Amino acid sequence: MTSSDSRGTAPRDALCAHFTAMARNNAWSNLRLYRACLNLTDEAFAARRVSFFPSLQLTLNHILLVDRYYFDALIDGGQGLAIFDDEVPYSSAEQLWHAQAHSDQELLVFCESLASDDLQREVRIDRGPAVGVQRESVGKVLPHLFVHQLHHRGQVHAMLSGTAIAPPQLDEFFLDGDAPLRGEEMRELERLRAERNHPQ
Repeated sequence: MTSSDSRGTAPRDALCAHFTAMARNNAWSNLRLYRACLNLTDEAFAARRVSFFPSLQLTLNHILLVDRYYFDALIDGGQGLAIFDDEVPYSSAEQLWHAQAHSDQELLVFCESLASDDLQREVRIDRGPAVGVQRESVGKVLPHLFVHQLHHRGQVHAMLSGTAIAPPQLDEFFLDGDAPLRGEEMRELERLRAERNHPQ
């Protein structure tokens, strides 16, 4: 089965188009979430809270590092577990946002480039000396990554509820009826993409 993606390109394999939509959803969700976090003071951003990673700072750094880890595996970048050598590479929400937005655009471009045959390509994941190299496929690594992002964004959303900043709505992406509610952010993502492709 084939499907046309939202950018009006030629028909694509439906699963590839779905992965592209999920990557675009990831970028949009992070934009909304970081817009909220950027209104926090540095102290509130780093404050200890109830969650698996007990602060907004720690949780968002974790999301970024895991994004980088799996993306590195997807492109056979060779960094592996060294990505986690510094577990908090960015201390402020502003620093993190710039890094996350760049990572989101890389993932989106990767998904946009996929064809059906790419989904079966082997992906080697460095799991360290105790486990060794885990062999998966692109078609399995991508949904695993998207679920990981959703899982921890939900924790960030819950922690924001304990701050002075209201957590944003994150389920207004796929339905046509919600298009007016996400239009401004989609234009912002296109602007960020253009800046990345044509830096000043």
